[in-house]
Amino acid sequence: MIFWHLGITVLIVRYVFRDPKMDLRWILAGSLLPDVIDKPIGSIFFHDTFGTHRVFAHALVFPVALLVIVMLVTRRGRASRKAAMGVIIACFIHLLLDGVWTSPEAFFWPFFGFEFPRVAGSEFGALVADMIRSPFAWAGEVLGLGYLAYLWTRFLRTPGSLRQFRRDGRVPLSLRSDRVS
Repeated sequence: MIFWHLGITVLIVRYVFRDPKMDLRWILAGSLLPDVIDKPIGSIFFHDTFGTHRVFAHALVFPVALLVIVMLVTRRGRASRKAAMGVIIACFIHLLLDGVWTSPEAFFWPFFGFEFPRVAGSEFGALVADMIRSPFAWAGEVLGLGYLAYLWTRFLRTPGSLRQFRRDGRVPLSLRSDRVS
């Protein structure tokens, strides 16, 4: 589910952090990162080995390891750290939206063993077919796309605003002016 992750992750980040300076481009990238890593590995290239579409990047250890690496190799206040933190926050939200804690063997990998639990129907074709047939998947996609459409119509439709978003990744929290008269 693409729009589910994109839209709802941005919604959660905007609501929780309320930071008008946050670069949402990194949030958008991080919201899909676990699937970009795991779907090809688990569903396409190594399905016979793993038997599941949720492998390393859907384990809690993945965003935690990213966080440790970022904290060690970046400096406080730098744009690179802020961008990386946006990706990591979005990865954590991705795990939340996928409900991966319902499979503790995958979520807490490798603490319960080094094998991932096999999931029937996790071959790429079957996975796509299941998502197309699932009303829950469609509902999630509609919700995510709806929020992105709201952002577009409310904040990015005015002349120059989309160009500005491409440049800095910012979407205002509101249209009202914060100037004091």
